[in-house]
Amino acid sequence: MNKTVRAHTNIALIKYWGKADEHKRLPLMSSLSMTLNQFYTDTRICASTSNCFQLNGIMQTGQSYRRVFSYLKFLQNKFNVTGNLLVESYNHVPTAAGLASSSSAFAALAGAFAAYYDFQLDRQELSRLARYGSGSASRSVYGGFAIWQKGTDDNSSYAYPLDEVPQIDLQLLVVELDPHPKKITSTAGMKHAQSSPFFQPWLKRNDQELAAMINAIKEEDFSTLGQIAELNASEMHAINFTAQPGFSYLEPETIKAIDVVHDLRSKGIECYYTIDAGPNIKILSQLKNVKDIINRFVSEFDNVKIINAGFGPGLSYLD
Repeated sequence: MNKTVRAHTNIALIKYWGKADEHKRLPLMSSLSMTLNQFYTDTRICASTSNCFQLNGIMQTGQSYRRVFSYLKFLQNKFNVTGNLLVESYNHVPTAAGLASSSSAFAALAGAFAAYYDFQLDRQELSRLARYGSGSASRSVYGGFAIWQKGTDDNSSYAYPLDEVPQIDLQLLVVELDPHPKKITSTAGMKHAQSSPFFQPWLKRNDQELAAMINAIKEEDFSTLGQIAELNASEMHAINFTAQPGFSYLEPETIKAIDVVHDLRSKGIECYYTIDAGPNIKILSQLKNVKDIINRFVSEFDNVKIINAGFGPGLSYLD
């Protein structure tokens, strides 16, 4: 069945930063994310005389084509099906957002694959399939808050929903400070980060921080949620700094943005940052403070791009 499947991008508040098994994309730690309403990918699969991948109306070759069809060939082998495919994907994750689109891209692709072959898969199985394409994609099957449990093997590593219709007052401001591609890929970074003497202690804190974040969400405690998210992101980047040899995704503008967040907080405008594998910062805020935060960042940075996002839904079928 040729159905268009939509998946939204997510941002991890408890980070995934290390693989136990690279081939199966099994993580070393569990993670927790917020699915975003502003950024998504629409994907449709049709029969074709040859394998083709079209992204935003442009036929793809090279690395992007190879990654998509390596993934689809893996799924075809897994389910013992065949056939040449045309993949049509529209990515509504603008470069200006400073966000990686792999979470929404592979969640949508997993859903489109299941729809095309008319497999009646539950969301847990779709999460596992999405994980093979991109670890974070396992969480984009769900809306609101989702948890990717690390599990102990292929079958037990999948995401599940914590709260798909959260009532907590939470906004996420995506602040683009540097539009250039990161110099170190996430795959390379998370592998090298394990050389830090602080990686294993951080790993041991995962259960504790995840439990505290879950409790904050259930209690609708914005302050604790923000504090834990900021701590977890800071720990991840400290691990990178202390790897052997050290490396960093942060640029001078990133450090300045962190200082702005600290200053805003000292002035009574409560907000917190989280940062992924790149120089751009995401700010957690309540709705009442969004305007003041945006105005401050616009006054501090030239040509800064800011997009305000709220909670997004899980995987959906458009036709």
